[in-house]
Amino acid sequence: MKKLAILTLGAILLFAAGFQKHVKYRGFKIDIISTKPLSVGANSFLLHINKKNIKDVKVKFFMPAMPGMPYMESWAKIEKNDQGYKANVKLPMAGTWQVHIFITTNSGKKYRIKTSVNI
Repeated sequence: MKKLAILTLGAILLFAAGFQKHVKYRGFKIDIISTKPLSVGANSFLLHINKKNIKDVKVKFFMPAMPGMPYMESWAKIEKNDQGYKANVKLPMAGTWQVHIFITTNSGKKYRIKTSVNI
């Protein structure tokens, strides 16, 4: 009985865990962290970027057009805080969303980091 209770608690904690995605690109290490799994509707997450000389960050979620469905796109609203960058985005449907993170450094150099998430 005790083992069953421990297994059940472990399964609940596993499924209750939030969302984390780690992306590396040309010296950038970006962590996308959410306290809850990303889902259809409003989502909030943090971006941790290892570089300090960043002027601007933008995040675009999009889903390419498919038969019977148009192209969909949602831009995250970004706010810089002491933990990194807080982002809010509304995703209208489930599926695989492409994520492009646009970073502009203080020197004006621009980077586009690509990844994807499954909702």
